[in-house]
Amino acid sequence: MLIGVVSDTHGFYDPRVPPLLDGAEHILHAGDIGTGQIIEQLSKIAPVTAVRGNNDREGPESEFPEVETIELGGCRIYLAHIVKVPKEGDEDGLAAYLKHGADLVVFGHSHMAFHEERGGLTFFNPGAAGKRRFKVVPSIGLLKLEPGRVEGRILVL
Repeated sequence: MLIGVVSDTHGFYDPRVPPLLDGAEHILHAGDIGTGQIIEQLSKIAPVTAVRGNNDREGPESEFPEVETIELGGCRIYLAHIVKVPKEGDEDGLAAYLKHGADLVVFGHSHMAFHEERGGLTFFNPGAAGKRRFKVVPSIGLLKLEPGRVEGRILVL
C-alpha cells in the first residue's frame, strides 16, 4: 500500500505536491496544518488522516487529535506532530510507541526529514511541505507498506 506523508504545511498547499502523491492510497498529515483548507485539498487525492500540531491552535485544524493510531497496509502507525526519537537501545523511550502496538511512528515538527529504525520500529518524518523556513529544503514522504515491511522515501519539493 502506498501512503503519502505530509507535515508542516503551515497553510501553504504547494502545487508540486499533488503529482508526487499520484497513486497514494492514503495520506498522513503530521500536524502544523495551518489554515487554507489543506486537508480538503489533500482529500481530493486520497483519504487523509491528520493530527494537529503545536501551531494548530484555532479553527478547524485545532479539532484534530494530537495523536492518532491507524492500521494501513498491514502496519500499525502511530501519528503525532512532536515525537522524541529514542536513542538506540533506549527501551523506555520505545515503550510509549510499543504500548500502542506501533510498527511505524510518523511525525513532523522539526521540518527535517528523518527515516531510521530504532528497536524494530521505523521512525519517519517527511520534513516540511510548507514554504521554505529555517534553511531546510521543503519535502514530503512516501511509504510503501506491507505486513512486516516499511519502505520510506523522502521527496524534495
